[in-house]
Amino acid sequence: MFEDDAIPVEKIDRNIFLTTVDWIYNWGRQYSMWPAMFGLACCAIEMIGASTARYDIARFGMEFYRASPRHADLMIVAGTVTHKMAPQVKRIWDQMPEPKYCLAMGSCAISGGIFKSYAVLQGVDEIVPVDVYVPGCPPRPEALFDGIRKIHQMVRAQSIKTVRWYGKEKKEA
Repeated sequence: MFEDDAIPVEKIDRNIFLTTVDWIYNWGRQYSMWPAMFGLACCAIEMIGASTARYDIARFGMEFYRASPRHADLMIVAGTVTHKMAPQVKRIWDQMPEPKYCLAMGSCAISGGIFKSYAVLQGVDEIVPVDVYVPGCPPRPEALFDGIRKIHQMVRAQSIKTVRWYGKEKKEA
């Protein structure tokens, strides 16, 4: 009687255990995200303003901007990226451990803004993969918080089985 109604072990393993682990893992990562601030222009002032008591960025688990990219999960690029600055942005991105996310803040970081010039990169997405774009010149702190909420939604939707940084690397003999 009970044997016919039994749920196969594969479904239990995949649905109950793994989803619970995913939920706990993603909940912890979502509320302990550490940003690396890469402020290059006036958007950085709005980012600093978002850290004040009036806006309270601490409610997102981001009380301090990290000085070292090796401790950061989120790189916020705010402002104009020049071709001379591009290698430093790429180096900071490469130094960040997985899982890592990038948020482009402001028109200049997204598309070069009003600076259509030989010296300005026409979007930071030419050198690093951008996960969320926050438009505006400069965007208000509320817009930055909306972008952070979108990053949180991305984190909540991830699973240990599908993310690229969790898999075991194959060692060559």
